[in-house]
Amino acid sequence: MLDTIIRNGTVIDGTGAPGFRADVAIQDGRIAAVGDLTGREARQEVDAAGLTVTPGFIDIHRHADAAAFRPGFGAAELCQGLTTIVNGNCGLSCAPFGAAHGRAIRDYLRPITGEIPAEMATGSLADYFASLPPLPLHMGMLAGAGVLRADAAGYELEHLEDRHYRAIHRALEQALADGALGVSLGLGYAPECFYTTEELIRALQPIAGQDVPVTVHMRQEGGGVCQSVEEMLTVARALGVPMHISHLKAMGRENWGTKIPRALALMESARREGLDVSCDVYPYTAGSTQLLHILPPEFLEGGMDAVAERLRELLARRIESGDGFDDIARLAGWDGILLTSLHCPEDQIYLGKSVAELAEMEHKTPLDACCDLLIREHCQVTMIDFMASEEDIADILRDPYSSLISDATYPTEGQPHPRVYGSCTRLLEHFVRETGTLTWEQAVHKLTGAPAAALRLRGKGVLAQGADADVCVFDPEKLHERGTYQQPRQTAEGMTLVLVDGQDAVRDGQLTGVMAGRAIRR
Repeated sequence: MLDTIIRNGTVIDGTGAPGFRADVAIQDGRIAAVGDLTGREARQEVDAAGLTVTPGFIDIHRHADAAAFRPGFGAAELCQGLTTIVNGNCGLSCAPFGAAHGRAIRDYLRPITGEIPAEMATGSLADYFASLPPLPLHMGMLAGAGVLRADAAGYELEHLEDRHYRAIHRALEQALADGALGVSLGLGYAPECFYTTEELIRALQPIAGQDVPVTVHMRQEGGGVCQSVEEMLTVARALGVPMHISHLKAMGRENWGTKIPRALALMESARREGLDVSCDVYPYTAGSTQLLHILPPEFLEGGMDAVAERLRELLARRIESGDGFDDIARLAGWDGILLTSLHCPEDQIYLGKSVAELAEMEHKTPLDACCDLLIREHCQVTMIDFMASEEDIADILRDPYSSLISDATYPTEGQPHPRVYGSCTRLLEHFVRETGTLTWEQAVHKLTGAPAAALRLRGKGVLAQGADADVCVFDPEKLHERGTYQQPRQTAEGMTLVLVDGQDAVRDGQLTGVMAGRAIRR
């Protein structure tokens, strides 16, 4: 007897092919059959008439490395249909790193990942995986190249010595041996922003010629986005590795409508050349990162303590020039930057306020108010910034080699971006049902088959015999994202059934508490 049969649903199998009526059988955590299963019996029978049946959704760009240790983890993910996530993105993985630069690394990661708990092992990825609690969904890790560099040499600007490269190479090789799914780069963050292209290629030499995916938060995502794409294509050619560009966007109104078509054309040209290049996008016009990210790269040298000491020195002149980095203050405007995570009790009155409102409340210029806040908070501030265009998002979604991600961050304090709770649902509700940007089949592919292919997730992303039994069942008309920028901590609605490894993680829209997830290793 089979474990579960889902009968009479419309199957959208994750490949992008048209949906079809079929039954889906599950046995021992695998898809046993897809087709007409009349006469077959199962311990659990699910009537999916009028419902859609898909592979479990996959988000290959989250920052839940530390959040996985918190009580209640998984609710935000499962309620929108996620059954697999990948962390360690943007070069900012919570492992591997040791004690020498450990405090500086923890301080730098905190606004993105939240507080790293004492029970979480960071010395190696093997230690990290071993320390994980029971998981409600599957979770993989990338080796963050920024943390590898910081562990070897700290947050210093100067060029690395041979001994530093040897340490980075050893750590990278060990992380891959421990199961990292690939390597993530964060060229917009310290200390990777200090690499030249040639130095970056040298740091990544251990993966040359291997089928090891490289994901990248590029050096610039505003006016210089196309140059940044070209830089990453140069790296892909030099190393002979798959390149996946994270959260592709063109920040700043003056870049909307022109930069993204050019960036997509550059990637398509590279594919014709034989390179393996893909990208992803989140379905919101606002992003979220450290408020520290408004600073020019050289201000980030030396870690958080050094940043606070030099913050005022030459800052106004350097930001006003906007030369050579993504000047978020100019691209978003001070009124387009919302403060979403603050540590000090006296600063909680500014939570959810814009920097412009902060300045007005403190009777200061926005720049002075921002600098003072960063100093008071020891740079531990998270922001939401409104800088992207919905038309650009739609263009990226239409690209056949794009995936849908969230870039969800998990600050311990304050309010997260609503994308933590609703990215998958927003894609289906807004970009399929409301605007018709994508068909249901195209959208499901971007949530399943496309991300699975980008990171080589075997057995994931498709409803076919032998695949992992991670499955979503839902009424397309009832999907609804409830989270807002003002009240983000609201789980999405509409999932009738979510199976993780063949077990009911969501049943009739309610979490079951089942811990069927596992760590996914390369």
